[in-house]
Amino acid sequence: MTTLLDSPAAVGAAASAPFGFQLSDDQLAVRKMVREFAESELQPHVMEWDEAQVFPREAIARLGELGMLGVIIPEEYGGAGLSYIDYIGVIEELSRVDGSVGISIAAHNSLCTNHIFMFGTEEQKRRWVTPLAQGKAIGAWGLTEAEAGSDAKGTRTTAVLDGNEWVLNGSKNFITHGSVGDTAVLMAVTDRAAGTHGISAFVVDLHQKGIRAGKKENKLGLRASDTATLVMEECRIPKESLIGPLGSGFTQAMQVLDGGRISIAALALGMAQGAYDCALAYSRQREQFGKPISEFQSIQNYLADMATEIDAARLLTWRAGWMKDRGMKVTKESAMCKLYAAEVSVRVANLAVQIHGGYGFTKDFKAEKFYRDVKLCTIGEGTSEIQRMVIARQLLKA
Repeated sequence: MTTLLDSPAAVGAAASAPFGFQLSDDQLAVRKMVREFAESELQPHVMEWDEAQVFPREAIARLGELGMLGVIIPEEYGGAGLSYIDYIGVIEELSRVDGSVGISIAAHNSLCTNHIFMFGTEEQKRRWVTPLAQGKAIGAWGLTEAEAGSDAKGTRTTAVLDGNEWVLNGSKNFITHGSVGDTAVLMAVTDRAAGTHGISAFVVDLHQKGIRAGKKENKLGLRASDTATLVMEECRIPKESLIGPLGSGFTQAMQVLDGGRISIAALALGMAQGAYDCALAYSRQREQFGKPISEFQSIQNYLADMATEIDAARLLTWRAGWMKDRGMKVTKESAMCKLYAAEVSVRVANLAVQIHGGYGFTKDFKAEKFYRDVKLCTIGEGTSEIQRMVIARQLLKA
């Protein structure tokens, strides 16, 4: 199978690709490759992984071989060097089949790997980013804590400098790849009195002493995506594990989330598209009163609303990706696309179940899984309420 590195889109894509309402042939080729992989390699196992809550390690490894664990990372660091528009397509196509895989690839790329790439030293990039981008390591990212969810500045995990080592103590909650990851970026307090300016970022080897996975979450949806608590107890890491200047971790995290929210919008978009696709197909096959239910106006209204909202969400997401590729500030736009795509995915999945009727409430059809999976999109990487706060603050600054 062709890999992302073989795509012509990888050559100067982010800097030079014009953007309109039509994807280029290269961008369409990337999406086609990912769709074919998802349908052939993921689709046959989706419900099996979901029921057993099994992390699809072999599938993730194969995605690494195809270049999908370093989509937005330059080739010199082992990545595919593609644009955010391409990245959105990768996450969307994976999530159209299985959101669990989609969120795993999104968290690995946007959060852990991209954080080190954006703010790490050259040495840190070579040591950590390259194996992550090549798919030789799985990344995790830790900001959320029991007392610091939407209020990220309430971080309690501490890092104290002791000679040439930082000593970490505390815990992180709801960490994607918390029990299966190899490398993590973690935020910790280095100066309590400095508030948000006293939070720093560190890169940590998850196989070392002093850090372990705690509770693995038993989730409503996205059950094949690994989500667990990370516990640090006298975890000693080298002094050079600090990412960027001391006290800049909170600011770094907010900038990382600007890009991460675009990937969550793509995740929501993909699952919404998947839910719509299965509802449309079912409406054509299911007959009542002597004709397909797709011929009834109420069903047509549902389908029209679903398709329209998905298209609107896609355009918002593409705009944010286009701006991100050009180095423009996307705080408002990423929050907008994440908010809207997430809310759309919930409405679309709900209507997909409704169109299926009683069968939509069973695991024999895909609709119920999309219904369970999409809810995360209104919560993860900032709730819908937080997105509205971010958008409003940006509007009021203008």
